[in-house]
Amino acid sequence: MSARTYAVRTYGCQMNVHDSERLSGLLEDAGYVRASVEDEADVVVFNTCAVRENADNRLYGNLGRLAPIKSGRPGMQIAVGGCLAQKDRDTIVRRAPWVDVVFGTHNIGHLPTLLERARVSDEAQVEILEALETFPSTLPTRRESAYAAWVAISVGCNNTCTFCIVPALRGKEKDRRPGDILAEVQALVAEGVIEVTLLGQNVNAYGSDIGDREAFSKLLRACGRVQGLERVRFTSPHPRDFTDDVIAAMAETPNVMHQLHMPLQSGSDRVLREMRRSYRQDRYLGIIEKVRAAMPDAAISTDIIVGFPGETEEDFEQTLHVVREARFAQAFTFQYSKRPGTPAATMDGQVPKEVVQERYERLVATQEEISWEENKKQVGRTVEVLVAEGEGRKDDARDRLSGRAPDNRLVHFSRPDDTGAGPGAPRPGDMVTVEITYAAPHHLLAEGPVLAVRRTPAGDAWQRRTGSPSAPRGVLLGLPTVGAPAAPPAAGPGCGPCGE
Repeated sequence: MSARTYAVRTYGCQMNVHDSERLSGLLEDAGYVRASVEDEADVVVFNTCAVRENADNRLYGNLGRLAPIKSGRPGMQIAVGGCLAQKDRDTIVRRAPWVDVVFGTHNIGHLPTLLERARVSDEAQVEILEALETFPSTLPTRRESAYAAWVAISVGCNNTCTFCIVPALRGKEKDRRPGDILAEVQALVAEGVIEVTLLGQNVNAYGSDIGDREAFSKLLRACGRVQGLERVRFTSPHPRDFTDDVIAAMAETPNVMHQLHMPLQSGSDRVLREMRRSYRQDRYLGIIEKVRAAMPDAAISTDIIVGFPGETEEDFEQTLHVVREARFAQAFTFQYSKRPGTPAATMDGQVPKEVVQERYERLVATQEEISWEENKKQVGRTVEVLVAEGEGRKDDARDRLSGRAPDNRLVHFSRPDDTGAGPGAPRPGDMVTVEITYAAPHHLLAEGPVLAVRRTPAGDAWQRRTGSPSAPRGVLLGLPTVGAPAAPPAAGPGCGPCGE
């Protein structure tokens, strides 16, 4: 009898991606095999987000599409987990009675048992725990990337932002012990990983649960002492907790990248107060100024919400002012989405959709111009790029590869000559040195020859996993949306790494 197959579909944030890697690991530990075609899997798992309304629509749309497939395949099972499952509970089974298992953010470790129980009893299993039983990081893992990894340092959030439902779904912040985190990092490096991203809903609040206000900066410095670890990133910090010791640790620890993703949400002090964001415009811009004084080459990105209830044109102009002053390398912009269960959902002054759309377009145009101007400053610079696989340019895939510079900018570069005349074709996880020749708003281009290829243990790990000696022609290399953390997905209207 052949092993049952599975597919995990992830919606949302980096924390969801982290959890999906654990779900895959749990299923493989239980004897399942990853399906080569998702729709043909015996078990399809949806790991969901609940931050934006579109997340609901996507889930139920996909569940509806799978209903006739499931009816024609006896034994197929569908499971729904994550934040939306934690929020909707029995609603999912009522709206989609063909779903077999619903599980929450606190009990992902129970999935194999719930699937077996549903198969034996022939009825849906709904299990939503209110408190975390064990850190997901301790569960078996099937990582999507051989060379880059998420490392969760905490779960949950202690903030009460009025637009965000995440604290209600993931609970209060709980910190892992520093020794456990470093042990995971060291084990990853031993497997060939050369880049890690430290992950938390409010990552730089790390230490509040263990009583050490400088725990996060100490953790960054400790990662700097891990031999073989070349790049350290983190996401997403909260401006309230962004202290000088963190800036110093970033500047003084060679393998901590000069890249920062710090949500703004709004530039208006009045709106920030209504959002219950515990900083104001001056505080935010002051952090940016300190970061750039310590690291002039730092690339800073952010999240911004347009159309929060009560936002006036004057409030929006304050947001544009901060965008112009901060000169973000990139901004993830969102139109406010009313989420049931949040205070903002019942606030007066809901902004008409056409007004929100017009402001959103102005913000995007402003940021696009700034991103392009900032990227143009990179032309002529020589950078070392971590070659990656996944997303990237859809054209010229045969002749170009992609990867991330230390500041997290996406770089497309010419494929090295692999006939023996040049340095040879790099593998995902290897490093290449290139000179930037052209800039666009969202990527850089190195059209000249690759100056150097540095083979790494990460490239060796990728080769062992795939059995391929190098990146095959016709396969575009870039950064995966799932599993390689160098480029945070759109973080959504939360202070941490939540979105859809």
